[in-house]
Amino acid sequence: MIDNDVMFVRAAEEHVAQMHEIELEVFPTPWSYESLEQDVCGHEIAYYIVGLVNGRVVSYAGFWFVLDEAHITNVAVKTEYRRKGIGRKMMELLLEKAQEMGIITVSLEVRVSNKAARDLYKSLGFSVAGLRKKYYANNDEDALLMSKIMEPMK
Repeated sequence: MIDNDVMFVRAAEEHVAQMHEIELEVFPTPWSYESLEQDVCGHEIAYYIVGLVNGRVVSYAGFWFVLDEAHITNVAVKTEYRRKGIGRKMMELLLEKAQEMGIITVSLEVRVSNKAARDLYKSLGFSVAGLRKKYYANNDEDALLMSKIMEPMK
């Protein structure tokens, strides 16, 4: 269950340094600080949220969007905050935002070995759409391409 102390807000410039700390902690091939900063502060086609506890960033997630398609770029939760429903809540918030924006298709890549993430995405209505061979540069691991067709807003 999500701790009531977690507050989710749109990511802003003041969150980037802490987002990058999480990036370095959780991903074997992390994005550079500059890439994150550009996405959060400089891309009109990017939308990111952060989870805050006592003003500190404990998670973040985002997507890029073009016309009626969105692509989830990253979903990251600090190690000590995992298994509390934070990743699921961020994905639900991203999907709600995508629906508000009129997005029809949402896609993402996930490591074949990341069963927890695959199960989360499947539970949110994503299905496997393809395989990207040797997608991850750090170990040549394959990625599953997963996608979800959004329900129109009523």
